[in-house]
Amino acid sequence: MFEATEIERLIAAGLECDFLQIEGDDGTHFTGIVVSPAFEGKRRVQQHQAVYATLGKLMGNEIHALQLNTYTPAQWAELIKELG
Repeated sequence: MFEATEIERLIAAGLECDFLQIEGDDGTHFTGIVVSPAFEGKRRVQQHQAVYATLGKLMGNEIHALQLNTYTPAQWAELIKELG
């Protein structure tokens, strides 16, 4: 069973992140927000693939599900502005 903090550590080690938050309390199902300049010019599916690549074989094995919301820094800034 994995903890959200361990997933955050793995993602941060493999991907430059301006903001990273992973949550989940059952050890196998997680949700997360990842903001990275590496996402610039990439489609959403490519952004998710970049995150999954940092987790390697853990995805689908130890980590059964990871629901992601991914943003570029500009998209994230706009979202924060809209939310006030």
